[in-house]
Amino acid sequence: MIYRTIFYFLRSRRRPSLHPHDVGRLPLRVLPTDLDTLRHVNNGIYLSLMDLGRVDLLVRAGISQTFNKLGYYPVVSNETISFRRSLQPWQRFTLETRLVGYDTKAVFVEQRFVVDGEIFATGFVRARFLKKSGGTVTIAELADAIGIDPSTLPVPEWLVRWSADVALPASRASAPSVWDE
Repeated sequence: MIYRTIFYFLRSRRRPSLHPHDVGRLPLRVLPTDLDTLRHVNNGIYLSLMDLGRVDLLVRAGISQTFNKLGYYPVVSNETISFRRSLQPWQRFTLETRLVGYDTKAVFVEQRFVVDGEIFATGFVRARFLKKSGGTVTIAELADAIGIDPSTLPVPEWLVRWSADVALPASRASAPSVWDE
């Protein structure tokens, strides 16, 4: 996947520019390395492919270059995916990526796997941005850096509930693995 990521990162730099709130569409094809033993795309691969869509949007919207200068980088906090149909070997599809909102700490992204206008799978990601110097990029800093108004894209209520319901304790807090048996 690293070679594919590098390839699409470089390719995205030559594709038309996007506004951060535009829908990014990345044409892809199912490769043999994407398949599991049932000969359809492995469920974990979908999450890796979603990385390609987010990279494409960041590059084409100019965010990647700006963040590199500022020493910012994205990390996924939460993600979920739902499947409707399986992608098959060599099948062409489009990965659609769109920012759907901002809360006080993070950006929410919707991503769709689309074949001939039909959604095969859809995923949602909550991502935060960190500083290489340490600390978290606030939404205000993010907005200033890329010239957007986060208030124009409020997070859908169900995504707010989802992110709260699946959240783990902060990395510095205790999080023992205790099963109810």
